[in-house]
Formats: sequence, structure tokens, C-alpha cells
Amino acid sequence: MGYAAASEPETPGGILVAKDLAARATPEFRKILDLLDELGVPETYGLKRRLRLIPEAKTLVSIGPDIFNRDQRLTPAAATALGRMRSAAANNGIDLQLISAYRGITYQVNLIRRKLNDGKSLDEILRVSAAPGYSEHHGGRAVDLTTPGCKPLEESFAETRAYQWLKSNAGIYGFKESYSMANRHGIAWEPWHWCYHHRPGR
Repeated sequence: MGYAAASEPETPGGILVAKDLAARATPEFRKILDLLDELGVPETYGLKRRLRLIPEAKTLVSIGPDIFNRDQRLTPAAATALGRMRSAAANNGIDLQLISAYRGITYQVNLIRRKLNDGKSLDEILRVSAAPGYSEHHGGRAVDLTTPGCKPLEESFAETRAYQWLKSNAGIYGFKESYSMANRHGIAWEPWHWCYHHRPGR
């Protein structure tokens, strides 16, 4: 596919895919690029969307069950920061509930295959789901959040006190809203999606 992986210091764990000789790509990233080919994702996807390849997290710890009673995991640093943030929110009467956290590349592949089998177009799918290898969930630092009374994964989350609290306070704990309204990645607004960037206070 003609890509090589290049380090990107601004995003811990992220890899910016640069146009280059395919032979320079590591086996790990060749596998991802092969999966993209299999799904029909254009080889220019990462560059056009300004998205980075995200390696799967090597070390994960439990952060407890989500709203569907599934155990969720994050990297140790992200888990600690999330725990502190949820405690602070609770002290302000805000209940931040988990929808999802770590998701591997295989999960993302199956997610997109399922949507394709349901008759959705690839363009439609990639508007709301990152291609395998590009999801921040792979790195074990991203969480999808909700709050009681709000339907999961809906833009209506932006109308809640929980979202307003996150906008004002998440940065203190190193979390950032990744896909804001009219973001540069061409991904639909996801007010529920927050990623830990190791830089509290920013």
C-alpha cells in the first residue's frame, strides 16, 4: 500500500502513517494495512482524515463494569486519571458512567464487517467509526461516557450537566474531547468520547 510508520510525539502511542515504501512498514502495521485493504478502506484514509495508527495497548487494568455490565479496561495511567475524574465529578453531583473503553483491532474489524453486512456503505460507517488501527480505543486511553437519563452514544449528551462539567474540568485530569463538532477528521461529533493524553491541565 506504500506506507511506513513514523513516530508522532504529540499523541502518546500514536503513529502517523506517511507515504513511503511498503517494505519499510513493520509487520504489525503491514497487518493493519492488509485489513484495511480487505475491508475496502482507501489507502489514503489515514492521511486524508489526519488520523494516526494507534498500537494496541500492551498493559491494561480493569476499571469496572460499564452500563451493560461488561468489564472495561484502560492503561494503568488512564485508569488512575479516570478514577480521579469520576470521583471529582461525583463530588459535584455528576455521575459519569462507562459505555466503552479499550477495544482491540479485531473488535473494530468485526464492527465494520457487521455494519457492512447490514447494508451500510463504507463512507457511512467511517463517518461514525474509525477504521481498524485508527481508533483511539486501541491505545487503552479512550472512554465513551454517559450519565443517567441520557441515551448512550447520542449527541444529546452535550445537553447534560455531565458534558458541561467535562468541558470545564476534564483537562485537569488529562482528558480531551477528541471529536468535537466540525472536527478536522471528518468524524461525526462525539461529545461522549474522551481520551487521556498524559498532560493534565491542558
